[in-house]
Amino acid sequence: MSSRSFDRMSRRGFSLSLLAGAGVTAACGNGVGTNNGATIDARVDATLSQMYSLYPNTVTLAEKSTGMLVMPLVTEAGFFVGGAYGRGALRINGATVDYYSTIKGNAGLQIGAQQYAHVLFFMTQDALSGFRRSSGWAAGADLEYVVRDEGNSISTDTNTLTSPILAAVFGQAGLRIGATLEGTKYTRIIP
Repeated sequence: MSSRSFDRMSRRGFSLSLLAGAGVTAACGNGVGTNNGATIDARVDATLSQMYSLYPNTVTLAEKSTGMLVMPLVTEAGFFVGGAYGRGALRINGATVDYYSTIKGNAGLQIGAQQYAHVLFFMTQDALSGFRRSSGWAAGADLEYVVRDEGNSISTDTNTLTSPILAAVFGQAGLRIGATLEGTKYTRIIP
């Protein structure tokens, strides 16, 4: 093999590697420069307006909270094995500070699909700080519900307001009965 053909193969190999690398990098997409954040914010605004009009007691909760995680649309489906996914925003003092995804997996006797929205009210600074510091926060059975999956509004009393995290689950549509946030994991994302 002559040195000239070796150089040509090196240039060809380099060119092909460069093109392949550019394709892989473009496919990754880090979200910078997209309008996905604006889309999520618009959905969060619409969800909050709907929640405030349907459940007026949540206005007081929003005013007293140190922050709110709003998930405008979570899609959950299952046939013996199920899962859920959605994206939303963390708002502090009415401004979006971070974006999050939610994911949930479960197994058992289940069939159907549904979509719903939910809002987590962080009632203490410690609860909000713990959520923001975690690399992946999981909702547990310690959540107090102010709006439950059947759509009824639970009144807020002095016991409810002392809970560190309150949840509102509403707007269910679909064929699956019940929505709970237990076992749901939240992870910070760049939309």
